[in-house]
Amino acid sequence: MAGIEYLSPEGLRVDGRRPPELRKLKCQLGVFEQADGSASIEQGNTKVLATVYGPHDVSLRSQALHDRAAINCQFSMAPFSTSERHKRNRGDRRSEEISLALRQTFEAALLTELFPHSKIDIYIQLLQSDGGNCSVCVNAATMALIDAGIPMKDYVCASTAGYIQDTPMLDLNYLEETSGGPRLTVATLPKSGKIVFLQMDSRLHQDHLEKVLDTAVQGCRKTYTVLDSIVKDNLKNLQHSFAF
Repeated sequence: MAGIEYLSPEGLRVDGRRPPELRKLKCQLGVFEQADGSASIEQGNTKVLATVYGPHDVSLRSQALHDRAAINCQFSMAPFSTSERHKRNRGDRRSEEISLALRQTFEAALLTELFPHSKIDIYIQLLQSDGGNCSVCVNAATMALIDAGIPMKDYVCASTAGYIQDTPMLDLNYLEETSGGPRLTVATLPKSGKIVFLQMDSRLHQDHLEKVLDTAVQGCRKTYTVLDSIVKDNLKNLQHSFAF
């Protein structure tokens, strides 16, 4: 990747965005009728499908929690999601790490105490990878949970930020992620500003950490604005259809 200019003299990135701009975000709710909730998200060229089942009874009594619902998250990558066509099993280490991070993130946001002795299953599949995979998965799961009507404290909105050519950049694409610079992934509860997930890939000098973290948090707020608008538009469409 030597010789690539990630930020032009005019302040434009390789895909034409300014450093603090999100990629175009599109979302559709209720895409999978068999699930209790589902959503698909496209953020730039990264595409994710999320489905939710539950709350439902647990199959094994030993899995039940007496004071809250158990959350099960499973992340997988479609074989065609990247240009590398090697087989990637659902149980590989990276997928397990993302599944665990997603479960811990949503344990902090879902009102699981309302559903003791039950289970909520969240399945997330990466259909196309072009940067920000984990953050887009969080956003897709949030929308699927909203579609399922499962109570949450707030939206869980995620974004990435990096530090390239001495500039904080929001919502990195794949080319920017492979630049070798640091990358920060953050998920927040937008109304309270609480950070429920934070992951750093590669080292970042502490003098730049605050700027990059602030860029990522701002990205979470921008993502919330887009997702909340989509949910409200979907609700209006549902109300209009029931009116007839």
